Amino acid sequence: MKELVVSENDVQKRLDIYLVEHLNESRNLILKNIKNGNILVNGNIEKGGYTLKLNDKITYGELKIDTTIKGEDIPLDILYEDDDIMVVNKKSGMVVHPGNGNYEHTLVNALIGYTDDLSDEGGTERVGIVHRIDKDTSGILLIAKTNEAHRILSDDFKNKRIKRKYIALVHGVIDVNKGKISAPIGRSKTDRKKMCVTDENSKTAVTNFTVLERYKKATLIELVLETGRTHQIRVHMDYIKHPVVNDPIYGFRKTINDYGQMLHAEYLGFNHPITHKFMEFEVKPEKEFYEILDMFKNS
Repeated sequence: MKELVVSENDVQKRLDIYLVEHLNESRNLILKNIKNGNILVNGNIEKGGYTLKLNDKITYGELKIDTTIKGEDIPLDILYEDDDIMVVNKKSGMVVHPGNGNYEHTLVNALIGYTDDLSDEGGTERVGIVHRIDKDTSGILLIAKTNEAHRILSDDFKNKRIKRKYIALVHGVIDVNKGKISAPIGRSKTDRKKMCVTDENSKTAVTNFTVLERYKKATLIELVLETGRTHQIRVHMDYIKHPVVNDPIYGFRKTINDYGQMLHAEYLGFNHPITHKFMEFEVKPEKEFYEILDMFKNS
């Protein structure tokens, strides 16, 4: 165990803030270690908000985070299920799988809470996950319950045998009825959380779009991807100066509310990995999507 002793300069500070300053670790990691008893004050477990006193003795072991993915009782909108696969409709605001210190309230937590039959081909943090969509993108996801189904579906995605369609509301009026965006995507050098169109360390990315409706200040479009790059639709639409409405990261960044970007995975068509039967699913967006859409229709 390691030890810190509180000096006069740190009296009256919160325990968690003090440890962030002295251990140079994230507050989230500090709080988890306080909660699990790995950090003690004078031999006792205290809360993160504990007010430090002179000569308080803080002892701690190796800081660690519990990476065990636990099942949670989170309702799932299941469109289809059999022994091999599931098709679910993910709500906007739900992260697909754990990562970056976030191990709770994801779709994977919900899946584990629902069933023990999930493929582990993608690792323990991504059980069942064959493909993904962004946290604030809603819509259809295909889940593998067996490793055999996972391997077949992954190969189908890789070889473009699975059909996907999205709908999005974008800023500005697009003049053409159809378009194809072919621009390589890589990670931004200035902001590692963002992707961008670049020729450096990038991958080919192709997005096709068709105009569904035009409004005074926005356009509703349908999109079909030839590739599946991170944030592809959002990056490409921003690249052609028609960023997705309500996107907090790309484009105008001035959001209407906290619903998330106006992007929805509406359609999925694929051959069942075991029976080979062609299956199609289509689901409409959430009511919040239509509420924002109505704002632009009526403006």
